[in-house]
Amino acid sequence: MTAPLPARLALGAHAATAGTDLSGVAVTDDTMFLAPDEGATLLRLRRAPGGGSLDWDGPEEVPLADAIALRGVPDDEVDAEGLDVVDGCLWVAGSHSAKRKRVRPETPREEIPERLAQVAPEKSRRLLARLPLRDGPDGPRTVPAGEDVEGLGEAARLPAGKRGLVGALTRDQHLGPFLHIPGKDNGFDVEGIAVREARDGGGVLLGLRGPVLRGWAVLLDLRVHAEGRKLVLDDLTKHLVDLEGLGVRDLARDGDDLLVLAGPTMVLDGPARVVRLPGAAATPLPPAVTADEVELVTEIPVGRGCDRPEGLAVLPEGLLVLHDTPAPDRLDGEHLTGDLWQVPGRS
Repeated sequence: MTAPLPARLALGAHAATAGTDLSGVAVTDDTMFLAPDEGATLLRLRRAPGGGSLDWDGPEEVPLADAIALRGVPDDEVDAEGLDVVDGCLWVAGSHSAKRKRVRPETPREEIPERLAQVAPEKSRRLLARLPLRDGPDGPRTVPAGEDVEGLGEAARLPAGKRGLVGALTRDQHLGPFLHIPGKDNGFDVEGIAVREARDGGGVLLGLRGPVLRGWAVLLDLRVHAEGRKLVLDDLTKHLVDLEGLGVRDLARDGDDLLVLAGPTMVLDGPARVVRLPGAAATPLPPAVTADEVELVTEIPVGRGCDRPEGLAVLPEGLLVLHDTPAPDRLDGEHLTGDLWQVPGRS
């Protein structure tokens, strides 16, 4: 595997408001959608003329509250972690995770135990939404909430309560005990989404950063359909994948295959790698996938306290990897640099 090429993302003034810690990415033709790590706003970029997959500019904020009804108040964090664009719709998955109070460098040591005891359910993070896109002269855009797009309907989301994902898993023997544990403590944490059979809303794959169960990561396969502004959960199945102790940090479709960006479930610097599950983007997975059925695509370097791979997208020229806590040398004014990995033999 050769060294990656630098992919420059012009975030402009939005770098200060939406942040440079990126959790998710989806690309359709010449348009890129990004999920910053905080807040309730996505970013929309376009390929720079002549830059191909190495340069993206024209950043615009996409407030999710304009496109879909959200829980809580507009400033509540959605923690969007997974994005996918398929069949004219942008799918957005929030982490659904509880949150433990962060200890900051300036926190007095006598206050650390009290801060670490504070856990909030963060119901605003319980988001799974399908946002129809309308094509325009500069590519697809989301539409205002309640607006119908011909052939696609209006934006719809899964309920956040008993009829949603958390409600369906409350009594689950594997995941139920982890629902109220913060994501960074190996608790329940959605980090990736890949959608197949999307016209009728079926086949929504969610990758969990946690919990990892004795070394086995978890993928959820949801069958949903839209009824007006609501997504209805018809069925849910679990698939265990032996990622050798790592959790899912993002998912991406590569033809009929499913690519998994794998990394630690806890707050650790690595390891990180991209692996392939052959055929998993086209047909359902078995209940369990063993390590010898998982194909290594590439190991991904990480930094010390920085450069934690968090976003994965398949481009014609290679695999785009974006990072949480990017290293200082990835930041150049209003530009952020990701990595474009050129993978021999890709389908």
